[in-house]
Amino acid sequence: MFNWNLYVISAEKFSRGRGTYNVMEEAIEGGAEVIQLREKEMTAREMVALGKRLRILASKKGAAFLVNDRVDVAVAVNADGAHVGQEDLPIKEARKILGPKKILGVSARNIEEAVKAEEEGADYIGLGPIFPTSSKHDAAPPLGLEILTAVRRQVKIPLVAIGGLNKDNAAVVIKAGADCLAVISAVVGAPNVRLAAEELKREILQTKESLHKI
Repeated sequence: MFNWNLYVISAEKFSRGRGTYNVMEEAIEGGAEVIQLREKEMTAREMVALGKRLRILASKKGAAFLVNDRVDVAVAVNADGAHVGQEDLPIKEARKILGPKKILGVSARNIEEAVKAEEEGADYIGLGPIFPTSSKHDAAPPLGLEILTAVRRQVKIPLVAIGGLNKDNAAVVIKAGADCLAVISAVVGAPNVRLAAEELKREILQTKESLHKI
């Protein structure tokens, strides 16, 4: 299930008027293995309409498609899975709705939340924010690399780092223990989405390759 390196999250407000569908298409072309529909201002109907298109796009391109928060929308559009936060549906309830074969990611802000998520059946942890971020107006204080490494030592499931990540700090985040980097503005808000994704993916892969040689 998990061979992700680059995980791109949608954000209409950062897309420079290009539209979420077009931006996600460019992100996948640039190397994103997973895209997530995260649009807080959209109605359920709008999310379902867009989600159906993104699911088809991701399937054709060999990428995974997840829906943020809205497990019902994920089921409605037959997404590959969903991602829930600490204030969303409990993990066990989300799993009942999604079913056993779908991907379920869970946000965590500390070791305790990460360990609990693993124990309750999450497929991966979305840990962050690692660094300061402007993508979320209510973002928690940055965790830093030490917490990332500490969580890596405590959980066996994959860690997807998020929060203030870009090609300039990707290497240190991978070295600290992240399996995958999730980004919003670094790709969605870039002047050239495809190029931004390509550069970030290249940095991630090069870092992993260098670690394997050690």
